[in-house]
Amino acid sequence: MKIAKTIICGAALGLAVAVAPALVQARVVMPGIFTDNMVLQRNDTITLFGTADKGKRVTVKAGWGKEATAIADAATGKWSVKIATSDAGGPYTITVSDGKKLELKNVMLGEVWFCSGQSNMEMPIAGWGKIKDYEKEIAAADYPNIRLYLVKQATSVVPIDKIESPLGGWQECSPATVPEFSSLAYFFARRLWQELGVPVGVVASTWGGTPAEAWTSAETLKGVYGYSEKMAALEKTGFARDAIMANYHADLDAWKSSVHKIDKGYAADGTELWTGEDFDDTSWDEMNVPSYLEQSELSAFDGVVWFRRTVDVPQEWAGKELNLDLGAIDDEDIVYWNGKKIAEGSGYNWQRHYTVPSWLVKAGRNVITVRDFDTGGEGGLTGPADAMALHRGGEQVISLAGAWKYRVGCSLADMPAVPMSPESSSFPTTLFNAMVNPWLQYRFKGVIWYQGEANVGRADEYETLFKSLIFDWRKHFGDSDMPFYFVQLANYLQRADVQPDSQWAALREAQASALGLENTGMMVNIDLGEATDIHPKNKQEVGRRLSALALAYTYGLEVPAEAPVYDGYEVVGDRVRVSFSMPAKGEPLAQSQAVEGFTIADPDRVFHKAQAYTDGDVVVVYSPEVAMPVAVRYGWADNPECTLQTASGFHVAPFRTDNW
Repeated sequence: MKIAKTIICGAALGLAVAVAPALVQARVVMPGIFTDNMVLQRNDTITLFGTADKGKRVTVKAGWGKEATAIADAATGKWSVKIATSDAGGPYTITVSDGKKLELKNVMLGEVWFCSGQSNMEMPIAGWGKIKDYEKEIAAADYPNIRLYLVKQATSVVPIDKIESPLGGWQECSPATVPEFSSLAYFFARRLWQELGVPVGVVASTWGGTPAEAWTSAETLKGVYGYSEKMAALEKTGFARDAIMANYHADLDAWKSSVHKIDKGYAADGTELWTGEDFDDTSWDEMNVPSYLEQSELSAFDGVVWFRRTVDVPQEWAGKELNLDLGAIDDEDIVYWNGKKIAEGSGYNWQRHYTVPSWLVKAGRNVITVRDFDTGGEGGLTGPADAMALHRGGEQVISLAGAWKYRVGCSLADMPAVPMSPESSSFPTTLFNAMVNPWLQYRFKGVIWYQGEANVGRADEYETLFKSLIFDWRKHFGDSDMPFYFVQLANYLQRADVQPDSQWAALREAQASALGLENTGMMVNIDLGEATDIHPKNKQEVGRRLSALALAYTYGLEVPAEAPVYDGYEVVGDRVRVSFSMPAKGEPLAQSQAVEGFTIADPDRVFHKAQAYTDGDVVVVYSPEVAMPVAVRYGWADNPECTLQTASGFHVAPFRTDNW
């Protein structure tokens, strides 16, 4: 118990160490990426590094029979050595000494993968995720040769080496360690272990709701169209935090002034119009909360929505300070009580716990007003219901779930671009700097990636940005051919048979364009989504399909990994024959007389729901409403119904024959 307690405290203090006893005895210090229980990439050359007393000789002995020495830098004390690893095996001990020993124990040699992206990669087995059959999955997760490293979420405006883990470093996979770990990373690792029979290490470096630019380095972003000006402004500050924040606050003040002129909830002088207790809101619409805007008649809306709710305060609470809990609000909020601002908050996944000052509280009717700014994606007062309440200590609780009045203030489309805090998890480079940079000298077999939701609406930009990120990571990890396998966005939002302007479809197409880069692969996810949940629960199947790409193309196993890929079309009369090419590890289409997911258009460019059937490796598409077909699309909607697949359940990726 003493050792465990020391490790936990060390992690809490952010000390970059490997093993608790070494804190007390050793001069040698190693970064937090090196701990007991880690997996190092087999049959490779790894770099071990850290600090020691300046000028000291550091000797590293690896349990698989390799040894190396280095002299700690006379100015900084930094040292590093390179050691060849052998084939899979372990457990081993690595001893690092400058006269006093530091030991890394229970080290394995095997396959190591870096797992990154936003919430669908972050989604834990239990916790907020609660994936399909999560309790059974946790109980069965007894795989000591699978090792897990969960990276603590952090941001930085400059690259840093410090790293922390909520798990206290590398851990063996067990029912005790897996519940809060990335479900997708776990299922990917489990399949690799089952098929390869070697230790597998997975590093989960994730943050929900984050865009690709936050995961890309400044060095690369300054050459990406649309980001050069922002990167130049950061360089001009010398990447000094105080200067960067001063510029941000000046930009934010100017932006707020401009938005007040657009938001109907403000007068021309910036005075709030809709917050007073006597304001007449009888003409406002009602919305039951908690809920996402996307589940209401505002399903396609991003921007400012004002909410109002009347509460009846008991006499004994008059003149007393009250606790106001509003649950999670997506994304930013300003809260008023009887017309007076009492709080502000931000962060889509943070519970709001506010205080109502005693001098504002009166018996009887009181009015709560919330200005919710949905900056993109989901939005609204999202709860949960039991977290939305007004109370005073342990006394009576008044639930705030239920009907609220609401009115739109302004649309995001009408606003100037919102200045973003340089400390935000969405700010360009911040996650690369804090959550990728510390791992650049660690050797990985490859990367798995699930991200894109936060870039929906910017498909043209994402096509270049995503490819740049892949180049960027390969360059910084020192492996120009590093396998990079990614998940295409799942189906989401309300189903529509015909939706030619779908932004989700456009983003999927932008993702697929990265397949032009060597050694990339895309797991098609178009059938596993849920209309009302951006976080589909069936991560087991995502893990199966994603791991198939690695097993087939990285490890050379003879397993099916993909469906056929759209290759061209031919118009024959009033029908279109769509042809496909077969990937190296693909499998043929399952035959069907009623394939769902196709639309077809005449020269008027109006799309209609199509009928389709397979004819061997060709799909025939037609519609009674289209006599002169010139274009076909498949899976082109936010939430299409798609059934073109193989016998093993690999789905054909959405595509279009036109470029309209």
